[in-house]
Parts: sequence; structure tokens; C-alpha cells
Amino acid sequence: MRATGPTASTASFSSVFQQVQGEVASFIEHGGGNASMPGTEGRAWSANSAPANVLGAIDQGGELGEVQQQFLSSIKPWTEEAGARLGVAPEIVAAHAALESGWGQRPLRQGTTDTNNLFGIKAGAKWQGEVAQALTTEYVGDSGAALKKTERFRSYPDQASAFRDYTQVLLDNPRYRAALNAGSDAHAFAQGLARGGYATDPHYAAKLGQLATRLQRSAAAAAE
Repeated sequence: MRATGPTASTASFSSVFQQVQGEVASFIEHGGGNASMPGTEGRAWSANSAPANVLGAIDQGGELGEVQQQFLSSIKPWTEEAGARLGVAPEIVAAHAALESGWGQRPLRQGTTDTNNLFGIKAGAKWQGEVAQALTTEYVGDSGAALKKTERFRSYPDQASAFRDYTQVLLDNPRYRAALNAGSDAHAFAQGLARGGYATDPHYAAKLGQLATRLQRSAAAAAE
């Protein structure tokens, strides 16, 4: 994906920035990314998350901002590797990492240490690696009641390890079978994750599908 650089006007960037601040705040408020079903997946939105530090998504028909482009460039080798193993376009994997980590600006930390857990994967009983604890909000029961609790999450030495573990989790867990081999169909992948219980947010599939589609359009435009 070719970097477009900060070519958008200040007014345009400000508009996108304000839009995304609201989207991320709403996402956190409604418990995005927390899996309540049995398993180890689901993003922990920690109590001290700061939406104001998340610099944007792609506006409809707009360009990637510098922060987003830098994030995508930094994870490109791993999104391509993961995408090939999962049978999905790398932009879809990149979108999932961007959504869960706030474009890498809101990483899950253990104290001051970055856990490199870009996908919010929980540390279950079988996990043998390092762990980090974080306060998360999960929506449970038929009423969708919000429950704040401290959960254990996997911690990785680097991003490559995080992507490879994420890939293995999706490959090994039959709950996510519908998400595999979706090719360039971002919404099929997102819906497969949602049906498997990756998140409790009822709008999670739509958010992930929309962001992945935007990244695919941006990649296609850059290749022209």
C-alpha cells in the first residue's frame, strides 16, 4: 500500500478527527470488542483508554492520515502473512488490528509496557505466555447488562508473535470457521467473527466490515 502522506487539508483532517473521536467513544461506551462467550478472545477497553489520542479513520472517499498510514506500514508484513493463512485479504486483518487497538494508539498495556496485543486476546487457562490484567466492560445476558471486570490478557514480545497467535486462534477455534477463507469479502469475515462470539457489541460486525472495506478501497486507489 503506497503512503499518501498528509495531503488532506487541515479542515478535512479536523473533520475526520472529530468524527472518529465520537465513533471510538461510542464504541467504548457500548462495550465494543469484549467477548462474553466462553473462550479467550475479545478486546479489553481498559478504564484509562483515551479516545482523544486515536487519530482518525478513513472518511468516506477520503485519504489515509499520516498516523494511520504509519500504523498500516508497520504491520504490513504480518497482515500479509496472517491473511494468507486465514484466506482473507490483508486489508481485512489490518482493519481488525486497527479497530481493536485504535490504530495502534490505544494499546493494551501492563503498566508502562506495551503487550503488543493488538487483537485483545484473553489469556485462558491453557495460555503459557506472559499476561497482563486490564479492566474491561462486557455486556452479558439477554438484557445486555454492562459488567465491569478485570480480565487476564495475553502479552507478546513483539507484533509478529501477536499476529501469529491471533491467526492460530482463528484457525484452531471452530467458532470462527465461518470467518475463514472469506477472501476479499470483509463483511463475511466480520460476520463470521461476530457469530463466533468475538465481541458482545451488536454492531461489531458492521464496524469491522465498514473499516475493512474502506481500507480495501484505499489500497485499490493507491494501486491505480
